[in-house]
Amino acid sequence: MAKQNHMINLSEVPVVEINAPEGSAFGGSRQRVGAAIGAQKLGYSFFSVPPGKAAFPYHTHTTNEEMIYVVEGRGVLRLAKDEVEVTAGTIVACPPGTEFPHQLINTGNQDLRYLVVSTMEYPDLSEYPDSNKIGAYATAAVGKQVGFRALFVKDQQVSYYEGEDGQAIARILKSGSRQAAE
Repeated sequence: MAKQNHMINLSEVPVVEINAPEGSAFGGSRQRVGAAIGAQKLGYSFFSVPPGKAAFPYHTHTTNEEMIYVVEGRGVLRLAKDEVEVTAGTIVACPPGTEFPHQLINTGNQDLRYLVVSTMEYPDLSEYPDSNKIGAYATAAVGKQVGFRALFVKDQQVSYYEGEDGQAIARILKSGSRQAAE
């Protein structure tokens, strides 16, 4: 049987550990299926999260929508102001918007395994209500065109011209005034 570039067995997708701080409440592993088979408009990843952990902080998206399908295990889904128990077979919609922060926490005694499917539209802003951060993402985290991705503390707002010293403007004007004098 011929190999198809846009099809793969999950066992062939590399397992990558979530890059969480050692000893934190976060951890687990991820298999980036969408990236492995060339998906462009949807991202799909399988997660395995150990008991007592969450893969990601409580967060929102302004642009991207996510769907979670719980394959096995049990957990609590934080969605907006609700905390709801989820088990194998649960399907969750996480629409874009600041009113839909979400996080899945493994409250069981075995790994929580789930599939996340998401739109891959950029730019996307994320808010992290528990830590008062904002994430600005111009691209996906992996792939051929990884670009600007940054996190900021939300309350450290600055004015539009903050840090703009005008030195380049002065340099150009000075250089131009020499040309005009010649």
